[in-house]
Amino acid sequence: MEQPHREIRAAHADATITVYQAYSPHIGLPAVREGRFPAAWKRDRMTWIKPSFLWMMYRCGWGAKEGQETVLAVEISREGFDWALRNACLSSYVREVHPDRATWQRQLKRAPARVQWDPERDLRLRPLPYRSLQLGLSGEAARRYADEWTVAIRDVTPLAHEIHALVERGDLDEAARLLPQERPYPLGDAPLAHLHG
Repeated sequence: MEQPHREIRAAHADATITVYQAYSPHIGLPAVREGRFPAAWKRDRMTWIKPSFLWMMYRCGWGAKEGQETVLAVEISREGFDWALRNACLSSYVREVHPDRATWQRQLKRAPARVQWDPERDLRLRPLPYRSLQLGLSGEAARRYADEWTVAIRDVTPLAHEIHALVERGDLDEAARLLPQERPYPLGDAPLAHLHG
């Protein structure tokens, strides 16, 4: 079955969705231990969350890039995730979505969340012909993510390393079997026409 060009695919349950981030151990390990982001996590900075495990692997190099050695699976409330989507603006100007560039710039400045659609990745981290969501959170959204929406934080670095080792050996079937089960995310009443640029 052909994938839609832009679609949120994620591991999700009735009340939560799993997103991924990667940090240095001095942020990632306390977050896992405490089940919430530590004080050292800067709540006043933009943070990007990724529902796609393989896109996170592409971004962090399977947990090998400096400052991204600890890969986290962050389970957050769907209510919070949906709020971020409803209050998001596309991270770049799209003529079919925005009346003009100035209007988009004003929306971007006000919006607590940003949406970017980047090519999804395969097990060898090559780009696929369809897009995956990256969601940037700042201001109110970043604070709510860290202090209200987060339900659980798991360290999935060992899983990343195990899958990477299987890919390196050419055992793609076994690697695929270990991937988190991501499926289309039901958007309910979240109006997303403004995010499909």
